[in-house]
Amino acid sequence: MPPSPRSQPIPTKDGSSSTAAATAPNGVASAFSSSFRSASPLAQEMLARDLAECSDEDEDIPVDSEALQEEEGEQESDDMPGPTLYRRPSGIAFGTTRPALGPGALDEPPVLTRMERTRSRDAERSLLRDNHILPPKHQHHGPKRGGLAGRLSALYRWLFSTKVRRPGGDEESPAPRIAVSPPDETSPLIPHSVRSHRSSSGEHGRPPYGAGGRESLNEQWEAAVAAGQIRTTWQREAKTIAVYSRSLIVTFLLQYSLNVASIFAVGRLGTLELGAASLATMTANITCYAPVQGLATSLDTLCAQAFGSGHKHLVGLQLQRMTYFLFLLLIPVAVIWMFAEPILASMIEPESAALAAKYLRVVVLGTPAYAAFEGGKRFVQAQGLFHATTYVLLVAAPVNALLNWLFVWQLGLGFIGAPMAVAITQNLMPLLLALYVWKVDGAQAWGGFRRSALRNWGPMIRLALPGMVMVVAEWFAFEILTLASGRMGVEFLAAQSVLVTVTSTTFQIPFPLSIAGSTRVANLIGAKLVDAAKTSAKVTIAGGVLVGLFNLTLLSVFRYQIPLLFTQDGEVIDLAARTLPVCAVMQLFDSMGAVSHGLLRGIGRQEFGGYANLVCYYLVALPLSFGLGFGLDWKLSGLWFGVTIGLLTVSLAEYLFTFSFDWHQAVREAEHRNASG
Repeated sequence: MPPSPRSQPIPTKDGSSSTAAATAPNGVASAFSSSFRSASPLAQEMLARDLAECSDEDEDIPVDSEALQEEEGEQESDDMPGPTLYRRPSGIAFGTTRPALGPGALDEPPVLTRMERTRSRDAERSLLRDNHILPPKHQHHGPKRGGLAGRLSALYRWLFSTKVRRPGGDEESPAPRIAVSPPDETSPLIPHSVRSHRSSSGEHGRPPYGAGGRESLNEQWEAAVAAGQIRTTWQREAKTIAVYSRSLIVTFLLQYSLNVASIFAVGRLGTLELGAASLATMTANITCYAPVQGLATSLDTLCAQAFGSGHKHLVGLQLQRMTYFLFLLLIPVAVIWMFAEPILASMIEPESAALAAKYLRVVVLGTPAYAAFEGGKRFVQAQGLFHATTYVLLVAAPVNALLNWLFVWQLGLGFIGAPMAVAITQNLMPLLLALYVWKVDGAQAWGGFRRSALRNWGPMIRLALPGMVMVVAEWFAFEILTLASGRMGVEFLAAQSVLVTVTSTTFQIPFPLSIAGSTRVANLIGAKLVDAAKTSAKVTIAGGVLVGLFNLTLLSVFRYQIPLLFTQDGEVIDLAARTLPVCAVMQLFDSMGAVSHGLLRGIGRQEFGGYANLVCYYLVALPLSFGLGFGLDWKLSGLWFGVTIGLLTVSLAEYLFTFSFDWHQAVREAEHRNASG
């Protein structure tokens, strides 16, 4: 059966951005910088090979022809040219310490599900209502109240009303209207012409040509954008970013709780066990978890490209290929972990090294499942099923906490019970995700196990390596502090474990906020609404400042109580309490840095953020940390002060670049790319 037109591979383009899918630059960076972004030509090459191999491997994959026709009909009716206000925050790697965003996925919006289309149209409709172009959902009548009730009503509207205020300051004043011309027998066979005019009568009736229909909504939106009448308010952007980020915050906190539960469980056993668990986690991050996450980010491109081509079964093929590749890489990792004790003992105190190596020898049993889950995450994200991972974590996180309590304390296994709980939880998570795909949603992109997954690895590896380099480099700059603290003594290593766990936990709030902000900015840039995008960026920055101040206050006020959650050792508590004020100040710059990097992704300039992070971490933060911590003997305070200055530097550099950059250029690049595509 010949493939349908919709099933043909999508055009090849250069450059990429996952969150700013419609805004990334197109071939303007150097060859080196472009190597750290997803290479769509490589993905296109893989897709073409896979299509040829799959056609030879079997006759055909069963196709639901009715569903395909329905999708094609919906695609035709939607290409007029909306919807424009929905992007997926793909490329997310949330793991055991500091989450990261991969280099990116496609430089075009992925194929949207019906629910995503509905959300996009609702977003367009809401902005049209906010700008008084469409009538409000609920008409408000009655005289304005005076006195205290009137002032309270005005305060409520100022805080929560998303309506754009008119020059007179009245939200309910008549608004300029957008009219669109219905087609007739003389209309050209291209998207219907639109015209904008200002209503002289100022009536409140519906615009002509029924604004409720899908076709009319597209024309109303395009006409309003062309007329420059779409603006937004800080209330609208705050509401949107809060909705975007709330589920991400829950997901990130749940995933990080898997690590926190182990630290809590072993911390009460003693100072040596607390430091060893932190050291083992650091080693696992650098040698396994970060490389796996970085390599898996290539699936953000490969799975999205396969899903968008119309051959949904190829999404499962990409997952299988990456999973097999990761399994092979885990073989040398397992060997290193099994013989890690002499390696660690050459760098830190031997007793801590012995316990850390014991931790690694047990937790290695969960690494294949960890790799499978990282790939499975991308498998469901490519289909727009972001809640699948959250549902899995809602089950896995409580189970992990229960297992830690049961193994470490109730069954008397002690230190070894913590890595056992981690390994069991890691094996549980991909099983739960597979159960979700099988019983709930996502199975349509599986396609079964295929022999072709053992071939065509070259483009995948070339696409995956840059993602691994960027993620590992970002993680290593922070994790190296744990290794450095281990040379100061067991107590310092234990205190460092407390500080890393606390600061990594607090980072799970501003980082999802930055993802939400970058997604929203990318949406508005792609819709050619530069002023609205700048408003959204300012709201995101304000949110980052508030979150940073909240974390700063929390760590400052409870500087003596927080260490008690981890240990009863007086010396460790004192060391952590003395260093927490520095970590508290770092919270503000950490939050601001997360937001600034998110905004760079939103305008399609994330490669600058990647270089700024590397320069500031390795040329500013780490040298300063070692100079203060060891040269001036400031110990832990010196290590964290250097990181604080590094984060301040990277934040200033990124904000300076962001607001000196011509945002209209990002719009022009998106228009050029869409036209050529």
